[in-house]
Amino acid sequence: MLAEEAAAWIAQDPDAQTREELSALLRRVGSSEPDAVAELRSRFGARLAFGTAGLRGELAAGPNRMNRVLVGQAAAGLAAFLLERTDPATPPSIVIGYDGRTNSHVFATDTAEIMAGAGVRAVLLPRLLPTPLVAFAVRDLGVSAGVMVTASHNPPRDNGYKVYLGDADDGSQIVSPSDAEIAAHIDRVAATLRVDELPRSSSYEVAGEELIERYVSATAALAGPPAERPAAALSVVYTAMHGVGWETFARVLTAAGFAAPHLVEAQIEPDPDFPTVAFPNPEEPGALDLALEKAREVGADLVIANDPDADRLAVAIPDASRDTGYRSLTGNEVGQLLGWRAAELATAAPLMPADLEDAVGGPLDGASPAEPALACSIVSSPALGAVAAEYGLAFTETLTGFKWVSRAPGLVFGYEEALGYLVNPGTVRDKDGISAAIAFLDLASRLAASGRTIADRLDEFSGRFGHYASAQISVRVTDLSEIDRVMAGLRSAPPSDIGGLPVERIDDLLHGSESSGVPASDVLRISLPGARVMVRPSGTEPKLKVYLDAWSDDGGLVERREAAVELLSRLEAGMRDRLS
Repeated sequence: MLAEEAAAWIAQDPDAQTREELSALLRRVGSSEPDAVAELRSRFGARLAFGTAGLRGELAAGPNRMNRVLVGQAAAGLAAFLLERTDPATPPSIVIGYDGRTNSHVFATDTAEIMAGAGVRAVLLPRLLPTPLVAFAVRDLGVSAGVMVTASHNPPRDNGYKVYLGDADDGSQIVSPSDAEIAAHIDRVAATLRVDELPRSSSYEVAGEELIERYVSATAALAGPPAERPAAALSVVYTAMHGVGWETFARVLTAAGFAAPHLVEAQIEPDPDFPTVAFPNPEEPGALDLALEKAREVGADLVIANDPDADRLAVAIPDASRDTGYRSLTGNEVGQLLGWRAAELATAAPLMPADLEDAVGGPLDGASPAEPALACSIVSSPALGAVAAEYGLAFTETLTGFKWVSRAPGLVFGYEEALGYLVNPGTVRDKDGISAAIAFLDLASRLAASGRTIADRLDEFSGRFGHYASAQISVRVTDLSEIDRVMAGLRSAPPSDIGGLPVERIDDLLHGSESSGVPASDVLRISLPGARVMVRPSGTEPKLKVYLDAWSDDGGLVERREAAVELLSRLEAGMRDRLS
């Protein structure tokens, strides 16, 4: 049966390489090679599920892999969804972008041709560009949807298909029920139509350079006019992590009036093989080694890294106590600093509505200028809530993912701890590592002009809002039922203490939270004195993830830091004992 499905797949596959690769696998199956049978079952025994994260998987033939057949089916299904929800008198439209991964350009072109063939106005970006350009283009061009072909910071052999919606969704990533509706159309296409028979057209458009220029100008404006920014001698190292960030980031830096950074040359050009890193994710150990080596060489004040599709930002600062001479800031540390900057901009007096719009990069979508909001995911540090309270701003916690963070009402800044930051919601409704880097550079430059550093600013944060410390525990499993067992055990026999700290309250978000407005999610929130533990299954990997946060605002800076770190250590030891 699976062999017949594979033969049918080969018959409609437009890609000679995957046709041959699958034919070779079938020959091995015919020779009764055990590993070949298992491989065929892995590819055809399931299908890559289309959800709120779109599609993402390993490049190879078969419905459970990323390839031209699967992408063709996805494009046809998405086209049907857009046509179904659009007035027949006004054809829907879509913008399509792609990064430097293997087959990204091919998948994007297939999508443009199939969209155009289905009667959808399709606009293809002119070359490989960062993911935030697609999120920007959806709003800038006023189109119905956007597709970005990328697997972000996944392993080299992966690729993916990320979908945004325009109109009422305002350029945010898809959420329920749109994901299920699109998935149903894709499944119908897969069941009833051959990809090689789908109507195609070469009448799609290619976006002009003026679109990129508008993104560059809007992003550069986040730092304010260069003439009004204090001059500061700031030495910066930048790496694109073998991705597509540098060309666009360089243009934004020039437009904003920042000096050119020192480049990690070995990682600056797009390369789908990511040859200098084991895993192209700046969060992973060793990923920033070359950047830190360059920083030591030039005596850099700051290290800035984008992930391969440039929607995330990583930062490292000098630290003489570390063997490398530098330490990477956590996503929470960067988030709290950028959130503090946003709060200062949003509450600067006198502040008229137009001024606030300039500060965040555009209009506030109907929110009162007096009520701007900060937002973060529920697993991010509570520190941002402390900033919002201090400045009298609204504060929203959302489910994980920028599809939720970007939808917070009145948003002026949002982030999640996995290195994602949204600093200009008026123009981009998604995380954007380039605009976040410009905002961070602006902050660092202004500090440097007054003789201060990012490390000083972190101490100032602790002095004003309290010291916040965070950590994570990830438990990888081979059997997903093990995660269900752990979550069920925590629900049926909830802990009375963790690491000797008494549990004050446990919020089970399985059915949502009326008090915070958080939709239903498989998450446990455990509150303790000066601390919090969040437990949830990963949405993308076979892992159980535990997020630990502790804080203190008692005593001076040293006392606050020591108290928070000590609480965090007790939490981590207690949760590891419980999960072992």
